[in-house]
Parts: sequence; structure tokens; C-alpha cells
Amino acid sequence: MQAKQILTTGEIAKYCGVNFRTVIRWIERGRLKAYQLPGRGDNRVTVEDFVDFLKENNMPIPEEFSTRDRRVLIVESDSALAQQVEATLQTEGYETTVAADGFHAGSLLGTFKPSVMFLDLRIPGLSVNDVVNFVKKASGMDRVKVLLVSANSTEAPTPGADSYLNLPFSSEELVTKVNELLEPSYA
Repeated sequence: MQAKQILTTGEIAKYCGVNFRTVIRWIERGRLKAYQLPGRGDNRVTVEDFVDFLKENNMPIPEEFSTRDRRVLIVESDSALAQQVEATLQTEGYETTVAADGFHAGSLLGTFKPSVMFLDLRIPGLSVNDVVNFVKKASGMDRVKVLLVSANSTEAPTPGADSYLNLPFSSEELVTKVNELLEPSYA
């Protein structure tokens, strides 16, 4: 069964334990991002926008939506390293998928909708700068955090990357970095 992507004001009201008119006021005041359907003008909210709203207001996130924040796309051509990273993250409760090349990674960004992209600086067929710029500027992908992985600690940092990890790294270092990237920042 595919996860629900769009919510009505009534569904949001049930999740929050409020009247649907309260949800409509949140939308009208610009606190909850929504769009209107043509014709009747009913409001709809994407699950991502709803989860962002809950986080911003320190409200509990329903269990069915909390796993969305725990998706990691592993872009790594070394299958042994990719399997190690995947096993480590899955043990910690993350949902993962692996892409061995840039083309596959690009297609998974739109369908898998990761929260974090583990990106090897040496992935074949990719300009890491182009990938980072794409992820940061593409519609709907601005929430994706980019964790760059490099075997060479002297390489210049890639602008726009959210964090870096140098090879070799421990499982604890990997989990710590991913957890740090997913912590909400209230600036």
C-alpha cells in the first residue's frame, strides 16, 4: 500500500485533535502551507508540509508520518561500502535504498523522497557540485540533506553540502552524522 501524500483539512484536524475550522484558520493565516482545489476551493496539504508544521509548532508527529524523515538514499558505487552503510542505518531504524550511479540516484530522488543523501564524492558519471546544486534548488527537494563522503580529507568542501564524512568512518560516526542532519533546527 502506498503512503498517503495529500491530506484534507478534516484529516489534519483529526491528527491534531482540533476542529477542521481551526485548520482552515492556520491555512488562512499562513501558518500551514496548503493549496486549493479548483472549483469548490477545498484545501489540501502535502504530508511534508504537514510534518513541517508539526515540527515548527512542537507538536507530536503521527507514527505513520515519522518514518518519512528516516529515509536515506545511499549513492555509492562500492557495493561493499554501500551494503555496510545500508546495514548500519537499517539497524538504527532508517529506511534506505542504494544507487550505484548518478542516473539511478536522480530517479530515486523523486520516487523514494529521502531526507538524507549519502553521496560519495567519487561516484562515476557525476559532478558532485552539480548534484548538490540540483538537490538544493529543485522543487520539493530543498528538505534533502546532503552528506558527502570522501576518502581524501584534503579535498575542498563542496558548497551547499550539509555535512562531510571522511573514509574510513565508524558505524557510530555515520549514525551520529545522519542523526545530526535530521535534528530540527529552530533558527
